[in-house]
Amino acid sequence: MDNSNIPTAGQDPAAPAPARVGTIVWGLIVLALAALIIVAQLGVISLNGTYVLIGLMIGAGVALVAGGLLSARKRDNEPTTGKS
Repeated sequence: MDNSNIPTAGQDPAAPAPARVGTIVWGLIVLALAALIIVAQLGVISLNGTYVLIGLMIGAGVALVAGGLLSARKRDNEPTTGKS
């Protein structure tokens, strides 16, 4: 018997899980790298790999911190159930 579809107490079975910030940021990094590789292969611009990685890491760090802060702010606005 498979109990994986049975909701546990306090869960809304109809509500989908929100996308995680980390997943979105890593997806954007992969898309940015793919776009930069395509542009570099077309010869439109010449890229320095070190600068590209530094820029991507700075952008990813800012996105993760901002997403974490927004997520924490959203979580603080939800009503509490009184349970620890």
